[in-house]
Amino acid sequence: MTDGARGEQRAAEYLAQRGYTVLARNYRSPYGEIDLICAHGGCIAFVEVKTRSSAKFGAPREAVTPAKQRKIILTAQQWLAEHPTALQPRFDVVEVRRAGARCRIHLIPNAFEVS
Repeated sequence: MTDGARGEQRAAEYLAQRGYTVLARNYRSPYGEIDLICAHGGCIAFVEVKTRSSAKFGAPREAVTPAKQRKIILTAQQWLAEHPTALQPRFDVVEVRRAGARCRIHLIPNAFEVS
């Protein structure tokens, strides 16, 4: 299992412990991929997971660039077209920082919006 896949698994477990229900993992469309799609309260969260083992390249959230955000938004629109829902969409980022076998996880709800 890759570091990214381990990070996604840890993020899914973390979210589940906080009341999120994972609806889909690694959803792909012609526009890109969304790591996790979750229901939480009255929202559907499209979650990008970024895993890092060092700060050499900055904070994990910094990798969710405006170009990456556009791909996630287009992919979320595709998912919503295929799975109509009354839930309010939002875009979350989960940072997973690995240090050996240990992880620190930080959830950023509403990390970005559709503009």
